[in-house]
Amino acid sequence: MEQQLDVFVKVVELKNFSLAAKELHMTQPAVSQHIQMLERDMGAKLLERNNKFIRLTHTGDIVYYHAKEILGLYSRMKDLVEDAMHEARGKLLIGASYTFGEYILPHVIARLRDAYPSIQPSITIANTQEIVHLVKSYQLDVGIIEGDLHEPKLHTEPFAKDEMLLFISPKHPLSQKKNVSMRDLQDETWIVREIGSGTREAAEKLFDASQIRPGHMMEFGSNQVIKESVEAGLGITLLSKSAVRKEQKLGTLIALQIDGLPLVRNFSIITKPTKFQPRSVDVFLQLLRAEQ
Repeated sequence: MEQQLDVFVKVVELKNFSLAAKELHMTQPAVSQHIQMLERDMGAKLLERNNKFIRLTHTGDIVYYHAKEILGLYSRMKDLVEDAMHEARGKLLIGASYTFGEYILPHVIARLRDAYPSIQPSITIANTQEIVHLVKSYQLDVGIIEGDLHEPKLHTEPFAKDEMLLFISPKHPLSQKKNVSMRDLQDETWIVREIGSGTREAAEKLFDASQIRPGHMMEFGSNQVIKESVEAGLGITLLSKSAVRKEQKLGTLIALQIDGLPLVRNFSIITKPTKFQPRSVDVFLQLLRAEQ
């Protein structure tokens, strides 16, 4: 069954039987046979296919979703058995939300590689919502997200504080003003992250706490694009100090001094609750906790 699921997932993701056969080092008829056997076992048609496309049926979509979880669990089981017999080594699947992943995680990975060269980290950077999904579905060993999480299927451990400030261009009119309040910012253009991002969640909490609702917002899916936009004078933004260190040092972005800021949130580790944890995860978590 494991091989059938592996073949099925590969066909779905590559959308091509020939490419799947090549990557799996199998013949195309063998790939087709595995799909047919899986469809027979499931008692349902999983793929619509002709000469032009391969498309999941509704039941195929259900099988694909759970196949990813099953294969992830199977891989994890093999890794744990291997891990119990050797030193910390092997693949380590790490996910991080953008702020931590882009500006802090590379330094942690450098220390990990120095101390444990046999560990092979694989990094996924996405917004908080996506990282949570990937950890829940066993596609990541550990995730680092911005803020706290109330998810019964995951273990959440706040491990470091993150300070957030409002940033503007030094050319912005507000940069010359000594006393600025949140009310002064109501009519400004706010450059914000997308829904599902921890940084966007922090901005929404700031709006609610200040009882303002900006009339103009521009939404981007990248901290770097947001910083470039603010530098260009398009508006103001709420970002982590960790994400703006270089720009502050260069003087291309400056922080607004406002009562109630910096806004302090947590960076949190998320993992699946489990009795067994690979040594590679344990040593990585020790390095993360040293970031406090």
